[in-house]
Amino acid sequence: MKNTYTSKVHPVYWIMILPMVVLFFLFHTTPFLQGIFYSFTDWKGYGIWKVVGLRNYLQVFKDPSIQSSYLFTFKFALTATILVNVLSLLLACALNSKIYFKNFLRAVYFIPYILGTLIISYVFRFIFSNIIPDIGRALDIQALKVNILGTEHAWLGILIVTVWQSCAFNTLIYLSGLQSINPDIYEAAAIDGAEGLYRFAKITFPAIAPFFTINLVLCVRNFLMAFDQIMGLTSGGPGISTTTISVLLYKRGFQGGQFAYQSANAVMLFVIVMIISLVQLKLGENKEKKYE
Repeated sequence: MKNTYTSKVHPVYWIMILPMVVLFFLFHTTPFLQGIFYSFTDWKGYGIWKVVGLRNYLQVFKDPSIQSSYLFTFKFALTATILVNVLSLLLACALNSKIYFKNFLRAVYFIPYILGTLIISYVFRFIFSNIIPDIGRALDIQALKVNILGTEHAWLGILIVTVWQSCAFNTLIYLSGLQSINPDIYEAAAIDGAEGLYRFAKITFPAIAPFFTINLVLCVRNFLMAFDQIMGLTSGGPGISTTTISVLLYKRGFQGGQFAYQSANAVMLFVIVMIISLVQLKLGENKEKKYE
């Protein structure tokens, strides 16, 4: 009998994939490699340049503004990651239960993710600067009378907006994980008397451990590179108190003539994000094996 199986890829698949590969290489990989190259030069983004070796990388460790932005970025990313995952998991569990208008509520909770981050930031900036102070004055609540984005607690306003928008996507991932659990497992657990938090800890969470790992990696990566919400709400202010690494790269690199210097900073951020992501994946994989 003639074997009809062939390992050759049909030309149609190459025709479909190659344009995307070429575009990805031209508009993503090529600029990335150029940024790495320029990080070893003194290029300002224009004019002539010369190779300076590791000078930019060594200077990054001595720059107080970069150190400050890294500290704020890690603080913001850690806090946002914890809040988003806790709230998203709670919402997913609630939406997966037997409640009325479940599908409608799922759509409502997902709306923030559909909207553009800059649009949401501009809307909330108006709310923080106008509506909330008016409410504070009307109710005579001192804490609400001032625009939080203009105070030392501005990062809390950014955190609120970020968590509100980010919960939508993470809730959807957790929800898909919860729906993949066989209901028979819960029925068997109920017979054995497992309920409440014990059932969640011993059955639900181990079953959605891979989804938890995915959400954790995505959250940390996204929040370490937070940019749109910062620019839309505070532009990194007051002063540099809410300046993340991405905001600093944009302001100093494209507006401040430090293209090569901030390229070195960007390469370091990429390495940090990659290392953290790999560590998270490895720890998540070990945790998942433990639950198997």
